[in-house]
Amino acid sequence: MLGISGCGTVSSVFFDDEWVASSLKGYQTQCDSLPRAFSGVAYDFCVLNGPPRHEPADTVSNVNGTPLIIVDFFLSVIFDIVVLPYTVYAQVVNGNLEI
Repeated sequence: MLGISGCGTVSSVFFDDEWVASSLKGYQTQCDSLPRAFSGVAYDFCVLNGPPRHEPADTVSNVNGTPLIIVDFFLSVIFDIVVLPYTVYAQVVNGNLEI
């Protein structure tokens, strides 16, 4: 669960809106809203849009010096496609997630 909780799609689809908003505020992103369709990819772009985080290369958020957000981006594309019917419905009903 620890590994999957960092996934942009899991974070933006399965956690409540307040948690997602506070998470993105914690990353100091410049995003004002997050679309619900392909929200995992948008979440990752918002995280990348924040100021750089300076962490040692051997932390959990890096693998051999490569930030996991890069790996997560590609996984989020796949998972966003899987949950697309749900997120399109949520987008129509609820609109963008305001941060």
